[in-house]
Amino acid sequence: MKIRFSRHARRRASLYHIQESTILEILQKQQWPPGTHEVIEHVEGFRYPIKIVAVIEGDALTVITAYPLKRGRKR
Repeated sequence: MKIRFSRHARRRASLYHIQESTILEILQKQQWPPGTHEVIEHVEGFRYPIKIVAVIEGDALTVITAYPLKRGRKR
C-alpha cells in the first residue's frame, strides 16, 4: 500500500514535532477497508496521544492530518 502525506499533514507534523516515521509505524500496524479512518494512539515521548486522520482509496492511503489530541483520552 502506498502512503502519501497531504501538505496539511506535513505542516501539522512539523508544527508538533511528530516524525513521519512515527506516523508510518502507527499506520502500518493497522489494516482498514476503503474510506476515512481516525487512529488515536499513545506514543512514547509525547504527553498526549497522537490522532491521525487518513483516507484509503484503492491502493493508496493519504494522511490528512496528524496532531496531539489534547482533549478526550488522556493517560
